[in-house]
Amino acid sequence: MNRQVLLFMSLLSAASVFGQVSYSIPEEMAKGSLVGNIAQDLGLEIKRLTSGKAKIYTRNSEEYMELNRERGVLLVKERIDREVLCTETALCALHFQIILENPMEFYTVTVQITDINDNAPTFEKSEMRFKFSESATTGAKFVLERAVDLDVGINDLQRYELKPTDNFALKLHNNADGNKNVEMVLQKPLDREKQEQISLVLTAVDGGEPQMSGTMLIIITVLDANDNAPVFTQPTYKATVTENSPRGTVVATVTASDADEGSNSKITYSITNTLDNVRKVFEVNKENGDVSLIGDIDFETSRIFQINLLASDEGGLTDSCKLIVDVRDVNDNKPEINIMSKSNVISEDAKLKTVVTMINIEDLDSGENGHVKCFISDSVPFILKTSTNNFYSLVTDSDLDRERASEYNITVTCSDEGVPSLSSSVTLTLQISDVNDNAPVFERSSYEAYIVENNTPGLSIFTVKARDADWNQNARVSYILEDSSVNGVPVSSYVSVSADSGVIHAVRSFDYEQIKDFQFRVKAQDGGSPLLSSNVTVKILIQDQNDNPPQVLYPVQTGGSVVAEMVPRSADVGYLVTKVVAVDVDSGQNAWLSYKLQKATDRALFEVGSQNGEIRTIRQVTDKDAVKQRLSVIVEDNGQPSRSATVIVNVAVADSFPEVLSEFTDFPHDKEYNDNLTFYLVLALAVVSFLFITCLVVIISVKIYRWRQSRVLYQSNLPVIPYYPPRYSDTLGTGTLPHVYNYEVCRTTDSRKSDCKFGRAGSQNVLIMDPSSTGTMQRMQSEKSILDEPDSPLEVSFMT
Repeated sequence: MNRQVLLFMSLLSAASVFGQVSYSIPEEMAKGSLVGNIAQDLGLEIKRLTSGKAKIYTRNSEEYMELNRERGVLLVKERIDREVLCTETALCALHFQIILENPMEFYTVTVQITDINDNAPTFEKSEMRFKFSESATTGAKFVLERAVDLDVGINDLQRYELKPTDNFALKLHNNADGNKNVEMVLQKPLDREKQEQISLVLTAVDGGEPQMSGTMLIIITVLDANDNAPVFTQPTYKATVTENSPRGTVVATVTASDADEGSNSKITYSITNTLDNVRKVFEVNKENGDVSLIGDIDFETSRIFQINLLASDEGGLTDSCKLIVDVRDVNDNKPEINIMSKSNVISEDAKLKTVVTMINIEDLDSGENGHVKCFISDSVPFILKTSTNNFYSLVTDSDLDRERASEYNITVTCSDEGVPSLSSSVTLTLQISDVNDNAPVFERSSYEAYIVENNTPGLSIFTVKARDADWNQNARVSYILEDSSVNGVPVSSYVSVSADSGVIHAVRSFDYEQIKDFQFRVKAQDGGSPLLSSNVTVKILIQDQNDNPPQVLYPVQTGGSVVAEMVPRSADVGYLVTKVVAVDVDSGQNAWLSYKLQKATDRALFEVGSQNGEIRTIRQVTDKDAVKQRLSVIVEDNGQPSRSATVIVNVAVADSFPEVLSEFTDFPHDKEYNDNLTFYLVLALAVVSFLFITCLVVIISVKIYRWRQSRVLYQSNLPVIPYYPPRYSDTLGTGTLPHVYNYEVCRTTDSRKSDCKFGRAGSQNVLIMDPSSTGTMQRMQSEKSILDEPDSPLEVSFMT
């Protein structure tokens, strides 16, 4: 098989490549036959055909070619009959495009279909009958039907042969369209009396290999004399008809005349076209020669018609002419938009001039009616670029932003230049895929939140919120507490942030007195790749609670000495005795302090300023007023609930220091005395309890022992001898405690500690066992209470 390859390449744009390659193959090749190595001829690698999903795009629904991506070759898909594919043209070719994606490219492929001699010349009729007058003169012409050969070139009809040639010879006339008119010319006069009917064979022969031919039988009946043939007024007529004209429209009128008279001058008109579609579109009136339409006429199907007309008289004489009908185009076809390749999704970070869709436009009309211009709306970031004639590429013209527009409906409108103009449109839907090009944005530039101190750990404080304009995973925001420290302590020990919701929780209980506010940064991070983030400053303000009582700074309370304020007896009303100074570490109204006089030795003598804590006299001091004055002042804050503190203020009403000193000598020891007294009383109670329990155990043990001895003695009949423990004496038949031990607890005036001494009579506080009543103890107390007399000793006597 001989194949011819012609390759053209031209660059159109940065995003699409246009190339052209041509092949030439004979018709009737077997299915699967090799057309050409398309990958090699286009300079492409085979893996590019596979990765680019190479495919064949053709405007027609029938596909005669197929592309083998694995081998990179072009194969015959269906049997190709050139005569069926190209009925009216000598040059026959298949035009299609090869489309590749990622990036989009297309190449134009032309496959020329060459003819083979597969069709013999044929006549429409197997025989023709003529009636010739015997008076026909030598040189009379008779038009014969032409043979038709569907092949072209050398395979087409080449010559005619007529046998026998006794009376007639063939004469061929070449037409402008390349066809030949066949005429049979009388060379020898006819003699009806010798031969009434003549049979001839007309043979049409082509020039193919092998040579093929077709025949038609011609039967001639010899008539009596009709010596004038019809004659057309002109050999060629021309007419013009507009396509889509209604049926019945008269296209032209042909006229012929015959010099004979009578029946020999009556002319009949007929159309002699054979295999073409002329007879389906036109007809001629047999009587007057009007040529009219009987079918639909379409410029896009046939632009010109040649009608062969025959005029014949009753005597069988004929003449012929031809009518050339030009079809005038009207704008009756809309532009046809064919999507060669398109992308349904494009990334928002696509580069400029990225090809989105490739479109082919076809308008079957001609001239201005077939000139098409396409456009799209101006409100989209795309433009329509012309690649080649009737090929367009939809490319990006500006940056895409999915957050501004996630989808585009692009309407492509194509209009021709006919009058009226016809147009068609197609809408392309293009989704914009998201890339992570937007960082999360917080709703505020900074946040402030308040929390009351002494909160519960884990308490939700407030929520930070950030939004990401991206989509899906790129818009999934997580929150992170950035590392920082507050007073040297990691901020994570103060607060935590929920990664999903942005809720800020308190990790610890806050104390307003230790920290009043602190700030930190929260980062919002999306889930895209690469990760994008933003941060915001959060300030936490701790609100005070009334959790601290007032603290008295003055007068200072000490346990070892007494501080007393002196007021002279000559003091007037309003005399400033002292000022109670107190503070509250809380803030706000929780630290607003008020002072009240709770107790006083003489409430009518002093008052306390409620706001300033100043202690002043409210009357004149007299000689009757006691030297020692004890004031109890309560300091309260203004919180809810309020807290307070109490301070004791000692005031000495005297004019000299020795007078004050004598009155306050024993005063500092009261508290220490009470503490020591309590300690010794508890100790004594513990000792007595221990001795009591010990004695009880001993007595029970002795009782049991005696009972067991008595049982033994009773059984052994021995005399009973009473047993007395050591240092026991028998008095009135019962056990007693003859010995008296006196313990005296004394408190001295010059020492905070007590000590013990002996020698005081034990009758003041003695526990006595009454001999007349076993198990009864009498307690005698002295008339003076030990608590009333600080110097009196506490005496405890035990008889043992």
